[in-house]
Amino acid sequence: MGSCISEVGDGAGGSQSLLTYSQELNVDGGKRRRLKGSSTMDYKVPGRMFLNGSSEIASMYCKQGKKGINQDAMLVWENFCSKEGTVFCGVFDGHGPYGHRVAKKVRDSFPLKLSAQWDLHRKNQDGFNDQNGAATSHNSEEQIKLIDENCNHELDGTDTILALRESFLKASKIMDKELKMHRDIDCFCSGTTAVTLIKQGLDLVVGNVGDSRAVLGTRDHEDSLIAVQLTVDLKPNLPKEEERIRHRKGRVFSLKNEPDVARVWLPNSDFPGLAMARAFGDFCLKDVGLISVPDVSYHRLTEKDEFVVLATDGIWDVLSNEEVVEIVASAPRSTAARLLVESAVLSWKAKFPFCKIDDCAAVCLFLNSNTELNAEHTTDKLTPDASTHPVVDQSSLPSENGIGVEAEKLL
Repeated sequence: MGSCISEVGDGAGGSQSLLTYSQELNVDGGKRRRLKGSSTMDYKVPGRMFLNGSSEIASMYCKQGKKGINQDAMLVWENFCSKEGTVFCGVFDGHGPYGHRVAKKVRDSFPLKLSAQWDLHRKNQDGFNDQNGAATSHNSEEQIKLIDENCNHELDGTDTILALRESFLKASKIMDKELKMHRDIDCFCSGTTAVTLIKQGLDLVVGNVGDSRAVLGTRDHEDSLIAVQLTVDLKPNLPKEEERIRHRKGRVFSLKNEPDVARVWLPNSDFPGLAMARAFGDFCLKDVGLISVPDVSYHRLTEKDEFVVLATDGIWDVLSNEEVVEIVASAPRSTAARLLVESAVLSWKAKFPFCKIDDCAAVCLFLNSNTELNAEHTTDKLTPDASTHPVVDQSSLPSENGIGVEAEKLL
């Protein structure tokens, strides 16, 4: 509960305006266009949604809590990279005085950087790179090999999966550097988490920075609906995360009034008290172990997989994975995210009546909206077998779920 105890005021900039199911926008030189129904597609970019609403394959909803300005952001981008059927999704949880601006900046910029890196990798693979491009590709391959060795995790999958993993790493590094150089957003003690995914055919690649979470709703061998956690909440007290932070002279401890919330502190100052081990921004802590390297994981979709929920910790603080999956499965698809967020708000009031409700954002991506899944099982296999994922134990090491614990050595 809570990300950083050093927040001071709202900072610059206004709150994120949320588009309800029927709201006017100023477009086309001041002319007013009314968006009807539940679709909230960005009129500038076809297939891109970042406000409350739904499409045929996704539902998304964000609600401001009681802590001040809304610092959560979200995104669904269909036909991502101009690829038919490829989807990008993400939720971003800002913190600190300018966290709302950092979250929106990462929401708007990170997908473009990811797309650019993915496209660059494809061009390099196709032999269109120049000498500089060849050097970049060579170095990237060495980096992936290094991460592989550090994690003792065999990288499997095809070139497509490896390209996406590499693209997540590079895009995250570039994103953080851009934030550091940004003239209009003070990211010294403000930042954001980001849990993002790309779905292409039956391949699901998830990149996680921070403690937002991705959970899969799927069926077991008895056809019962179950929850499978696809990411690890990257908290400072995870063994490998804490080891890295302490090695860099950072401190990890909890306050007496919240013994269950581990926080990161500077070596000689009780500041800023960040409740996560990885984040974009927060440059006051980057020299003492905080990193923006994503933990990247892969899941091969099957016909039993029904939906993925991405949500900020305002939801996971009060609802279990199983409760979230049950709520989404029982709701109409067009309003699933809204029902989930409203259920979390009610749980906040019941479980923590004297605490301020956190901002909540959720994206529900439905995987079997049409016959695509069955068709792709025979026409678009990229790996020989479907991957299986046990429910993540929060005391386990993040390296079990992808690449990442030692990847800070690349920075």
